[in-house]
Amino acid sequence: MSLDIAIVGCGGHGRELFEIIRAINEATPTGPRWRVMGFVDDRPSEVNLKRVQRLDASYLGPIDWLREAWPSTHVVIGLGDPRIRRTVAQRVEAYGLPVPSLVHPAATLAPDLVSGEGLVAFAGARVTTNVAFGRHVHLNQNATVAHDCVLADHISVNPLAAVSGDCRVESGVLIGTTAAVLQGLHIGADATVGAGACVVRDVPAATVVKGVPAK
Repeated sequence: MSLDIAIVGCGGHGRELFEIIRAINEATPTGPRWRVMGFVDDRPSEVNLKRVQRLDASYLGPIDWLREAWPSTHVVIGLGDPRIRRTVAQRVEAYGLPVPSLVHPAATLAPDLVSGEGLVAFAGARVTTNVAFGRHVHLNQNATVAHDCVLADHISVNPLAAVSGDCRVESGVLIGTTAAVLQGLHIGADATVGAGACVVRDVPAATVVKGVPAK
């Protein structure tokens, strides 16, 4: 029997989660694990609504649609911006609906990974040993997190970014596409690491760093 799930966000990130769910269903030997009820979004663009239709999926309404959803309806938050994801997660929590983790069959997660709810691991994501994640961490395509790292809540590691071993990344951090964080560093809450940056020293909270080396 498959479980009902709704995706928050009609944008590209949300629709990529739809693909993860499809891949999980195809890889489940006993039959589809998930039944996608559709997408919820407060302000979907006409372009994104058409793209949802192309997936043969439904737009269900604004996020408050979840308020009346059946209590067994699972919710995954398909929003790439970690700070927006944190705000929406607080709303979703008020509805009391279950939040699953979604791991693409082509992702590799070490068996000793400790993770909170809402983890999303895209195809090619790699996590090695003794890593701990908070809630609603998103690892995009081909992102890597090495040994002994701790990533707090609502973090996005964008495609091809690499977090080296023994790093600590605080809540709300965005690590941009192809960025590299060298070993043993600390990134403060709500910081942004720009695409292609190479982080060689600790990053203070709520700052933006970019370049090689990142400043």
